[in-house]
Amino acid sequence: MTDFHSAERVQTKSGKQYHIGLGPKDLAPYILMCGDPARVHRVATYLKNTKAPVAYREYLTITGLYKGIPVSVMGTGMGPDNTEIAVVEMAQIIKGATLIRIGSCGGLKKGVEVGDLAISTGAVRLENTTSYFVHEGYPAVAHHEVTLALIQAAAEKKFTYHVGITATAPGFYGAQGRTVPGFTPRDPELPQKLEKMNVLNMEMEASSLFVLSNIAGFRAGAVCAVYANRHANRFIDQKQMKEAEKNCIETGLGAIETLAKMDKAKKGRGHWLPSMGI
Repeated sequence: MTDFHSAERVQTKSGKQYHIGLGPKDLAPYILMCGDPARVHRVATYLKNTKAPVAYREYLTITGLYKGIPVSVMGTGMGPDNTEIAVVEMAQIIKGATLIRIGSCGGLKKGVEVGDLAISTGAVRLENTTSYFVHEGYPAVAHHEVTLALIQAAAEKKFTYHVGITATAPGFYGAQGRTVPGFTPRDPELPQKLEKMNVLNMEMEASSLFVLSNIAGFRAGAVCAVYANRHANRFIDQKQMKEAEKNCIETGLGAIETLAKMDKAKKGRGHWLPSMGI
């Protein structure tokens, strides 16, 4: 990809985007997003009729069918800045998409254990990537239809899940109040402070996804597997991690199945209502 002309909107004449390496018609309307590119391949095992993977820089995308529904899964790498690039570039090549983050997080509230799922209703914007687009008071809110679909999917599969506000940090160590040898965070009590605000979990992408998706006219939501218990200072073991990731993936895919039914029930109307059924 060398056919670039503008320093503002960096894409080829055909619309192929600079970082994600995708152009118009390359993405499905339902998109799962994760930080770990290896997870993309694990999600792809649930899909049929998959197209050849598109890998460019740290971005990896595979598109296929899940129970007849067109689905793309994109690995973005970690952090709000990588998420910004992904959402902004996706918005140049697709309209009205549904984006669901299937990630990992640390649990902040008592009772949120490693291996559980955390479904976000909104996010505290501890990152500043979104501040370059919107006012500091602008909310980072998940789309209600996506949140409901994620809750239904987790409940139907009998996974242990929690629903609430997520905090999105710009980094993993100091930005989340972790103290490691040689690096003292400015605010080591951050997890405790957030818990007092009834914040459910902490990760590094959700607020960027929610704010930018709202600007773009996308529906967005997030479900994360809890890998860390910040209260007990405990991290998930490999066996639990594999199971928790599987549960997270299946919840995201189950939500897409529900959302596709909701979209069909709308019959062209703007919002799904419970009276419409699915």
